[in-house]
Amino acid sequence: MTGCPLEQLYKEAAFIAYYFHWDHDQIMQMPHAERRNWCEEISKINRKLSEEMKD
Repeated sequence: MTGCPLEQLYKEAAFIAYYFHWDHDQIMQMPHAERRNWCEEISKINRKLSEEMKD
């Protein structure tokens, strides 16, 4: 069984921790797919807020 590359893991963990302030252990225990989904949701929130600020 292979996981995601270590560099990608760190990027996802940092992204989630920065925006949601979740702790390291909580983030690292998530499966890659779940972390990836949270990253996508955070990105959607950021895009929406960015668009609202333009209007």
